[in-house]
Amino acid sequence: MSTSAPYHTTIRVDEVIQQMNKLLHAVENEELANAHLLSQVHPANYQSARNLIHYMALRSFDLRQLQEQLTSLGVSSIAHAEGYVLMTINNIIRLLYLLKGETISHPAGRLSPPFNYYQSREQLLKNTDALFGLQKEGDNRTRVMVTMPVLAASDFPLLVDLMNAGMDLIRINTSHDQPEQWKAMIDNIRKAEEETQRRCLVYIDLSGPKLRAEKPILLREDQTERIKHNGSIRLFKGDWVVVISPELHPFELELPDRVILSVPVTLPEIFQDVEVGHSIFFDDGKIGGRIVFRTENYFLVEIFQAAISGTGLGAEKGINLPETALTLSSLTHNDYATLPFIAKYADIVGYSFVRRPSDVEKLQSTLSELGRPDIGIVLKIETKEAFDYMPHLLLTAMRNPKVGIMIARGDLAVEVGFERNAEVQEEILWICESAHVPGIWATQVLDRMAKKGLATRSEITDAAMASRAECVMLNKGPHIVDAVNTLENIIKRMERHQRKRWGSLRPLSVARRFVHDIIHLPPESK
Repeated sequence: MSTSAPYHTTIRVDEVIQQMNKLLHAVENEELANAHLLSQVHPANYQSARNLIHYMALRSFDLRQLQEQLTSLGVSSIAHAEGYVLMTINNIIRLLYLLKGETISHPAGRLSPPFNYYQSREQLLKNTDALFGLQKEGDNRTRVMVTMPVLAASDFPLLVDLMNAGMDLIRINTSHDQPEQWKAMIDNIRKAEEETQRRCLVYIDLSGPKLRAEKPILLREDQTERIKHNGSIRLFKGDWVVVISPELHPFELELPDRVILSVPVTLPEIFQDVEVGHSIFFDDGKIGGRIVFRTENYFLVEIFQAAISGTGLGAEKGINLPETALTLSSLTHNDYATLPFIAKYADIVGYSFVRRPSDVEKLQSTLSELGRPDIGIVLKIETKEAFDYMPHLLLTAMRNPKVGIMIARGDLAVEVGFERNAEVQEEILWICESAHVPGIWATQVLDRMAKKGLATRSEITDAAMASRAECVMLNKGPHIVDAVNTLENIIKRMERHQRKRWGSLRPLSVARRFVHDIIHLPPESK
């Protein structure tokens, strides 16, 4: 029986060693280049911040061919090195030398690895417990957060049922209800803790500068058939609308005859930032348009995306400007007014529409002034800008001891495009793991089940994928207790099969922007 020659040769191994050494030096150089950022992070997060920078350096390269070479040699392909990058590279180099019949005490690196495999897992668990609270023996690793309906202010048994079903955190959205109701929700959850003998943390979201449409105005008397029974006005592909500052009267403007609709907006500050050619989306991306003309207080939009039968646009619908670098502050006057309440009662604060590092610094400064520098901070990644700056945002947030990331998939899908949303949410999970920062999987998880009592097949698959995050957020609905029970069961089953993810390492644009410093931070928000 003949045996084939070994698949690899000494020359080939030497070439792979050369590539790995190049990778090692690039990773170390990136840490040294960002020493000024590392010097500012909280001591508890220092080693994790180092690893985040290592991962950004690693993922700035296209490693797919190298992965195949390593796999063919029977060596780790670097595909799941998020939490311990430098140690993985060092170990691969040692193994490659062993394939040559040589041994080395350590690779020719200058820096000590911050984590090995076991330390990386332990650090993520430690940070997850610090942010979300300790779990009881036998509980799922993945926590469950539930958005509170106003009913939770008066319905104590509802909170008991939710906690018995497996809820670990309540979410209060300060865009809804009033402080008196928020306080009643918190009082009820504290009583429910005593009754169930379970801990439940309080997460409170800042409302942030949410850009919305006010009530649209039909400008053409010959188009009244567009008005739907719910008051919204139907738009079609090719229509023109004027987006306008609320203090202006559209009938006093000299507009082209083809303009069908006037759409006042809640944040007139946007008019100084938009440019001709920028895209604009309404109502979670159901309607899309492009800006064709602008002035200092209104702009014209040509609709390029709507249903064939038309899509209605009504009041209070969200607006996204994914290509516009908005200069408005991520902390609004309402947010500043709400922060004393949050500082007094919350375990975690959620930062809505955060976009740049200076936004994070403003929140940190305010929380310190309120005597709560210890509060957990969760950055909600819901804009393209926030995703582009995510490594910078994380390194700034890691000046605090407890940090998390929420993947706000609704707005994010509109901002980055629905086709790319699945890819982006994966990248966010990878970056979180590299920083040992717990992630929250949010938006429409078991949404139909919570509202209608019956989940769709795709919702079950989505919930199973969500178990790779450290926390899953459910929205409110009349069947929310059943939804929590179902989610807990799905998570329990999936945790037997998987932990985190595996993948091939094409270069990430977010990493290349960080490493090559091709992001030019816009002017600070006002």
